[in-house]
This record gives sequence, C-alpha cells and structure tokens, in this order.
Amino acid sequence: MDHVIETISIRNPGLAWDIAADIHFPPSFDKGNMYPAIISAHPIGSCKEQTSGNVYGAALAREGFVVIAFDASYQGASGGEPRLIEDPGQRVEDFRQVVDYLVTLPYVDADRIGVLGVCGGGGYSISAAKSERRIKAVASITGVNFGRMSREGFGGYDPVGTLEAIAQQRTAEACGGKARVDDVLPPSVGAAEQAGIADIDVLEATDYYKTPRGQAPHGLTSFLFSRRAAAVDWDAFHLAEVLLTQPLLVVIGDKPGGFGAYRDGQEIYGRAASKHKQLLVLPNTSHYELYDQPKATAKALETIVPFFQKHLVA
Repeated sequence: MDHVIETISIRNPGLAWDIAADIHFPPSFDKGNMYPAIISAHPIGSCKEQTSGNVYGAALAREGFVVIAFDASYQGASGGEPRLIEDPGQRVEDFRQVVDYLVTLPYVDADRIGVLGVCGGGGYSISAAKSERRIKAVASITGVNFGRMSREGFGGYDPVGTLEAIAQQRTAEACGGKARVDDVLPPSVGAAEQAGIADIDVLEATDYYKTPRGQAPHGLTSFLFSRRAAAVDWDAFHLAEVLLTQPLLVVIGDKPGGFGAYRDGQEIYGRAASKHKQLLVLPNTSHYELYDQPKATAKALETIVPFFQKHLVA
C-alpha cells in the first residue's frame, strides 16, 4: 500500500441516508496543507472498491490529489431503499452531497475540485458538472450516457414498450407482487458464448464482473426493473452546448461495443461548450480494458494526470 485510504460515511440533511466513500490520500499527506480534490465515480453496477477507487482513485492520490470514491445511493455500502436502483437524478444529486462534504474538510481547497467518472460514472460526472459549478474540471473515462443506453440496448430499442412493462411491474409490486430483479449480464463468458452473444462489451463486462478479475462484494450487476423508468426518460448530455463549460477530457478506446462509449465520447466532445476540451482515443483499446488493464489505464493516466494538474493545480 503506497497511500492511506479512509472509509467514511457522509450524512447530509439533503438525504435520509448516508453515502459511503473511500478517501484516498497522497503518500505524504499533511492535514495542515491544502489539496486539490477529485471525486471518482464508479460505473453502472459497480462500487467504490472497483475501477473508480482501486485504479483511478489510487493513481491520482499517488500524484498528490485527495480522491474520494463513493458508492451511489441504493448501491454498494451507501444507504437508500429499496436496493439495486439506478436512478440518474439521484446519482447526480449524490455528487452534490459529496461536494458538500469536501468543502467542509480543512485540507481540501474548495476552489479546486474536479470529477472523474468511469463508464456510467463518466456520463453522470458530465451531467453533474453542468449544474454543479463547484466542479472545476471533468474527466470522462469510457463514459456512457445511461439514458441513451436505457432507451436502446437495455430497452430492446423499444423505450415506450419498456416503459409500459415497467408500469405493469410497478403496479404488480404495489399490489403485493414479487419484485423483479434483472441481472444485466450472463453468469459467465462461457454461458454468453453458448447463448450466441458476441458483443465485445457484454463479453468483457462478464469477464470483469463475474470473475476474480474485478469481483467485489458490493459490485452487483442487478437492477430492480420496476424502478428503471427514470433512466429511460433521462439524457446525460442535455444542454451540454450551453451548460458544460468546465475543462473536459474524454477518454475512449477505438474498439466500439454495444454499450456505446465510443459513440457517446465522440458526441459529448463535439457538443460540450467547454473552451478547453480534449478527446483521447486510445488505439486497439476496448471499454473494459480502460477499467483495469495496466497498459490501457497507464496510457489514459498519462493524459488524465496532466489534465488535472493543469486545471486544478497550476
């Protein structure tokens, strides 16, 4: 261990529950000094102990940043009932609660707070920054617009039909019926291949989440079907041409998959109002290689670290 990690709970009057988070401190941390801080947001179905914390959070802490990796409400070690909800509005509100916490810490410079998000966390980071002006710089790592994904791949390209099914299921549960929980990934890569699934994102996601490579106790890939309507009705990039003005770094791999990070990255780079924006397309790199594979993450960090140093330190 080359840096210290402290696990904390954030209690804010704006929520009825705590947000669980890990703070990654620089190796030579001195609580008497002031540090730039970075909020690190996990992917959809992930948790703070996975890529947002143990890869990007740890790496940025080693470079002198205080990094806080948090679990989304209703997920991981954070509170909120019922469980297994992926609510974009609440995910964005979580960022505000974490910023509220950071600005109270005597060793955090409230004017030097950035955000980094991976996969769905990248889309949520972008969405949060549009209206949370305390965020001064944004890095999206293989970021996905979960609203678009919910209307397309996760909704069978039939958003209205999906909403009708959600409505029926919610009514059934309100009347005492059994909750429907969907695991969005196959149980194994072998099972996926036997089912004829060839999409690189599904196969690599299964390899990451369903094997020791990326498994974590709170890293679940299941969602409560009756609470998915909010995602179908949401767009991470809404008004980005007007409101997303902070410095922006978009990192994607050039191997497109069904989850759409390559497409979403190109779109937000073009749409963002940011005067200082950068698109990094890593060759021969897939979505899930940017989660934890040393070669891909090292190449990403070669740009991420100078980006945050320029906009939060210089």
